[in-house]
Amino acid sequence: MVLAQGLTQQEASQRILVPKGTLANWVAKARGGKPVGAPGARTVVEPEGENKQIRKELSLPVVHQKAAGIDIGSRFHVIAVPPDLCQEPVQTFKAFTTDLQKMANWLVSLGIETVAMESTGVYWVPVFEMLESAGIEVILANAREAHAVPGRKSDVNDAQWIQRLHACGLLRASFRPEQNITALRTYLRLRDRFLEYAAAHIQHMQKALNYMNIQLHHVVSDVTGVTGMQMIRAIVQGERDPAHLARFRDVRCKASTEVVIKSLTGNYQPEHVFALEQALILYDAYQERILACDAQIERILADLNQNKPLPKQPLPQTRKRSKQGNAINFDVRTALYQLTGVDLTQIHGIGHYLALRFIAECGTDFSKWRTAKHFTSWLTLSPGCKISGGKVLSAHTRKSANRLTAHLRLAAVTVGRTSTALGAFYRRLAARIGKAKAVTATARKIAILFYNMMRYGIAYEDLGADRHELQYRERIIKNFHRRRGIK
Repeated sequence: MVLAQGLTQQEASQRILVPKGTLANWVAKARGGKPVGAPGARTVVEPEGENKQIRKELSLPVVHQKAAGIDIGSRFHVIAVPPDLCQEPVQTFKAFTTDLQKMANWLVSLGIETVAMESTGVYWVPVFEMLESAGIEVILANAREAHAVPGRKSDVNDAQWIQRLHACGLLRASFRPEQNITALRTYLRLRDRFLEYAAAHIQHMQKALNYMNIQLHHVVSDVTGVTGMQMIRAIVQGERDPAHLARFRDVRCKASTEVVIKSLTGNYQPEHVFALEQALILYDAYQERILACDAQIERILADLNQNKPLPKQPLPQTRKRSKQGNAINFDVRTALYQLTGVDLTQIHGIGHYLALRFIAECGTDFSKWRTAKHFTSWLTLSPGCKISGGKVLSAHTRKSANRLTAHLRLAAVTVGRTSTALGAFYRRLAARIGKAKAVTATARKIAILFYNMMRYGIAYEDLGADRHELQYRERIIKNFHRRRGIK
């Protein structure tokens, strides 16, 4: 009857009153297929919504025929390949280098073209580099996105689920720059860590000076400056005479010689001097490591500029003449100008270090982000879009640990104190929506300026705070006339 009348399985089961799932076996047997269970056997009734999801999942087209998935672990990695490629599509390899080489050779022998994995800690890095060197396209997926896809069964392990999603094209690749830029980023991040470690030992030196009641920080603006470090090294070498220590006072020091002598009169206990000496030794050690990182960064930039022609236009005059603290020990601005062809430091809020940080984190090819909005969304500086039923539920920006975003926020705070168009923009928003949101909006605007300069070569031109305010008033008046119908 079912075959003759052309009824669906659901309609036929309702007419003849049989349990769900049983009729499907009868029809399959009548058509020559293999039934799952005998007629009359007990059948588990599955929710209709789940059946729809299963049918939808099975009907998804396969985008990548030769795709594999890897479940990354600290001790071993589980790899899943399409079941039609080998008898054992799921295999486990240990985390040793020899096992990773065997894994890469196995995937190459099967003809695997692309592999997807989750970004689990730092355990994915050796696997990523090993497979990339073997000529396999590696997709680093966000674990949150992989787990958010519905329809996963409990009997499917992580590797099989990642392989299935990747084969259907449901996983987006996280951004990872090319190898040279990745090396530059590694050196720059290592330099930042050394700066943090050195800063801790500066605090230790300051604590030892306070124990000895040496109020050096009251007479010099920076104890790690030329004057402060000369005095500290003399104390460590055994000098105790305040008058002799005061001779290291720089002529630009605002405090008088008498005040400096008073600040250097203290209780030089041996244990506190020893603590000061140890902190100074460790501080000097990290300063040497920072210089070593600077040498590697300079070498990487030289390699990147090796085949780059010199820009036709000369390097514009710098806006800032004062040297920043903890600055890199070579001409970063000239190297970046040759690499990018534009002077990134012309944008207010972006100095030599932040420009280098941009290149180290993003690279030089900004076509990987289709528009500036995609770029600001990657930086988590764009508004959220939680919408349901046409109603905006939330527009808050997402939280992120992006290092570049944190630097952009600091640049926005700095630019807010300047008499520039960006500064006027920040102050106007801060008065209307608060400083926190104004910082995010200004950081987003700086990122857009950087994107347009890197991708399209659009030069940055500051209109000034007064011109910006005038344009804002003209725009407000024009919008008011438009709403009122005034021509």
